Amino acid sequence: MRLPDTWTERLPVLETLEDPWTATPRYALIAWLIFYLLFLYQAARGNGPLLMIDVVFVPIHEGGHLLFRFFGQFISVAGGTFLQLFVPFTLATYFAFQRQPQGTALCTFFCFEQLLPISRYMADARAQDLPLLTVGDPEFVIHDWNYLFTAFGVLDHDTQIAACIRAIGWLGMFATVLWFTWISWTTQPAPKQGDHRWPI
Repeated sequence: MRLPDTWTERLPVLETLEDPWTATPRYALIAWLIFYLLFLYQAARGNGPLLMIDVVFVPIHEGGHLLFRFFGQFISVAGGTFLQLFVPFTLATYFAFQRQPQGTALCTFFCFEQLLPISRYMADARAQDLPLLTVGDPEFVIHDWNYLFTAFGVLDHDTQIAACIRAIGWLGMFATVLWFTWISWTTQPAPKQGDHRWPI
């Protein structure tokens, strides 16, 4: 990938993104595709053991509330969702700079995947039927999206916003799998010294 010279001149660290991606072995590509397709199938059904990954993000979400609580209530409430997305996004960025497509795809996939439980939480803003977890006093538990949508004056549109976020999540997951398949299929491993075989 060729970046504009003005970008790399101002931020030399971006030059790394012009390096070729590490090759993914064909067997690894097949294994990853089986995993992603199985995960997408279970996500579409709404149940399955692979969806337990969402449990991992619960303490990350709650940790966001604690981390940002010193910046006021609004930032603290929004901080849960922010950290929930920031962690996989940051890991995806790290792997991208390492030119590792497998790690980049996995973290990007789950960054988009987290939009599904987030959208479910958003859609519950008015109804508030979902059971809520809290790291504070349960007497003062706040429904994140009821609070945030009320603050923005869009509470009556909670389900429409949630539908848009859910669609972005699904499109992002499919796009990530397609990108990973393409980059893995087109990136050939570096030939070993003395290896004179014709490329396949």
